[in-house]
Amino acid sequence: MDKPVQAPQPTDADASTRGGLTPLGEQQRSTRHRRAWLIAAGALVFLLLGSGAVFAGTQTGAMEPAAASAVSTSTATPSPTPTVDPARPVPAEATAASRLRTCSVANLAADTRLAEFQAQVVNAETGAVLFDRGGTISSRTASVMKVLTSAAALNVLGSDYRATTRVVKGAEPGQIVLVGGGDLTLSRLPTGQEPFYTGAAHLDDLATQTLVAWAADPANPPITSLVLDASYFSGPDWDEGWARTELGLGYMPEITALMVDGDRDDPTRSTSARSEDPIARAGQAFADALGGKVTISQATAPAGATQLGAVQSAPVSTLIQQSLIVSDNTIAEMLARLVAIENGAGNSFSALQAGIVGGLAAYGIDTTGMIIKDGSGLSPNNAVSPAYLTALFLKVNAREGNLGVLFDGLPIAGGPRGSLSYSDRFSGANSVADGAVFAKTGWIDTGYTLAGVIHAADGTPLTFAIYAIGNVSSNAKIAIDTLATGFFQCGDNLSNN
Repeated sequence: MDKPVQAPQPTDADASTRGGLTPLGEQQRSTRHRRAWLIAAGALVFLLLGSGAVFAGTQTGAMEPAAASAVSTSTATPSPTPTVDPARPVPAEATAASRLRTCSVANLAADTRLAEFQAQVVNAETGAVLFDRGGTISSRTASVMKVLTSAAALNVLGSDYRATTRVVKGAEPGQIVLVGGGDLTLSRLPTGQEPFYTGAAHLDDLATQTLVAWAADPANPPITSLVLDASYFSGPDWDEGWARTELGLGYMPEITALMVDGDRDDPTRSTSARSEDPIARAGQAFADALGGKVTISQATAPAGATQLGAVQSAPVSTLIQQSLIVSDNTIAEMLARLVAIENGAGNSFSALQAGIVGGLAAYGIDTTGMIIKDGSGLSPNNAVSPAYLTALFLKVNAREGNLGVLFDGLPIAGGPRGSLSYSDRFSGANSVADGAVFAKTGWIDTGYTLAGVIHAADGTPLTFAIYAIGNVSSNAKIAIDTLATGFFQCGDNLSNN
């Protein structure tokens, strides 16, 4: 420790006057001495306290290492091990900053014409969901269902599959059997006349093959009996969710494995009234093509019967495009039933759930909550989420497998043909999106839908699905087109707000 401070000594000036001090001067001198002693004592206390603080600092480790070295120990004090409060959440890794998107379509999405509104939009390059309103809720799809039916057909049947209609020998002399193979596009028009279904097989070709093969065996008697076999599909022929008025309006036939021209009254028109008995209509057309009077009945063909002739439909790739471009219900139901048969689910409406969902499994998209009642979407009891469609269209846009066939069949806004080329679609200000929206339309009494791909103005490919469900009218189409145009204009800057 430092030594105590000594009291200050008198200076030479103090010594020369020491003997001549007055009482006042003596008093002043005494006062100065007291002050000096007080100062000295205060300094001493300060030094003592300061030294104590230094000593205390070395004991507590609060001072810098140089001061602490004044008091050393042979054993260093161990540093405490850091601990983490288990109740305190610790981030696993830093979260990347997300982009702030500023292009809002909130006012368009609030259009009351959209009724019970659902939608989802996805950036097809990144997979990022840009916009979502009830996107994971499964709801009726209307004719957008044809996209799922087509995708299942491409996977299960393949793009080259063709449905075959055959004629075989019957069980009795003079009897032949017309066996329907599910080709609902088979035409009764003479070869050379083009029906509504371009590239369809013709009954007169099948009749010619049959007559030639029959005449080749001299033992055959004249053909007097025609049996119609439509057992490839089982009933019922009409889905319980379909309005029966669709038959007379010309939008849907009864679904049987044997029919001609989609059972239209007019084989050349898309919309034409259908009959109550498509099998009988096909049978009479074939009897007429044979050129002779024959009796007509319905039964199944004998097992292993000799084939006399066969004709085939256009390939699935063509059928899909014909179905999608004008939203043809007949082909969609034909494909749905063939898919169910091919993958072993069955041959009736009740088989379509397992048939189509199973046919979609190869695409690896979650089908939870999906309900399939038909292949065309006419039933209000179908249920598919917008999110399933945006995910499927990611693959369609990338043309995975043979899904490019499906993309090529989609109507195009402002295109030369198809359901998006009609005067009430993408008109007025919405025509700015002409040529950029590739999508399947949908309409039933309780819903309007649109789903597909948008090549946005900023170059971003988007997949989207829009549902307007419930109490809707035809002006819902305008609201849907306007919203899709908003997606087109926003592109990757589309905000979810």
